[in-house]
Amino acid sequence: MAHSPLVDGFYDERTGSIQYVVADPRSGQCAIIDPVLDYDEKSGSTATTSADALLAHVAARGWTVRWVLDTHPHADHFSAAGYLKQRTGAPTGIGEKIVEVQKLWKGLYNLPAGFRTDGSQWDRCFADGEVFSIGELPVEVMFCPGHTLASVTYRINDAAFIHDTLFMPDSGTARADFPGGSASALWGSIQRVLALPDETRLFTGHDYRPKGRPPAWESTVAEQRATNIHVIQAKDEAAYVAMRDARDRTLPMPKLILHALQVNIAGGELPPAEANGQRYLKIPLDALGDCAWG
Repeated sequence: MAHSPLVDGFYDERTGSIQYVVADPRSGQCAIIDPVLDYDEKSGSTATTSADALLAHVAARGWTVRWVLDTHPHADHFSAAGYLKQRTGAPTGIGEKIVEVQKLWKGLYNLPAGFRTDGSQWDRCFADGEVFSIGELPVEVMFCPGHTLASVTYRINDAAFIHDTLFMPDSGTARADFPGGSASALWGSIQRVLALPDETRLFTGHDYRPKGRPPAWESTVAEQRATNIHVIQAKDEAAYVAMRDARDRTLPMPKLILHALQVNIAGGELPPAEANGQRYLKIPLDALGDCAWG
């Protein structure tokens, strides 16, 4: 008989991101989804405080980390997937379309010829419809592009980790104006998520706390269909694309997008140290075109 995963969300105040520990209560195996590597853009310093808190949570419950998963290459925080693989030995995974994002951003960053764009920085690059397991829990991969070229949803019985496709109902839906994004594709992904059973628990990737309310990250398909402000506003694809494109034109780019993508297309690995032993980030100027300032 199918059983539900145990889900614990960890809110990162600095980036508005939610990290998840998802456990199979029968086997004691778990996955960590969308972990954050702490980064301060003012000092250029990194830390593992957030990721270590996830490991402490797992250890306190006697669980074993089976997978470290990213839903997509994030634009607003560094992924801690590489660090957690080192600490736990668990394999890492992401959607197979990461290779398209790598090719795109390799060009934008003018990365060395030796930078691999075959997804080999992860242990598994999942195809749409692929199924793997966390203990006795089956995990179905759903390709959900639009926010990025590579976004996937992980459906684990009655829970689905929908990254930035849908936010909480009072926040609407994700932007689609990043390189490789598409409001039309995002509309299709939203419809795919909303076609899941009404009682499916949906876990979003970010919460920006409208009107200062406390952080929130769990809803259901029924709640999203009935109350999501963008789903209600846009009755068809054309209306949604027009709304999304107009809104995106008013939004500033995430402050860490150029910092984070070069790390996140490398599986969460920081750039290699140069001859002096120091690591450096590379910031392309004027690469994203005109955008709103903020």
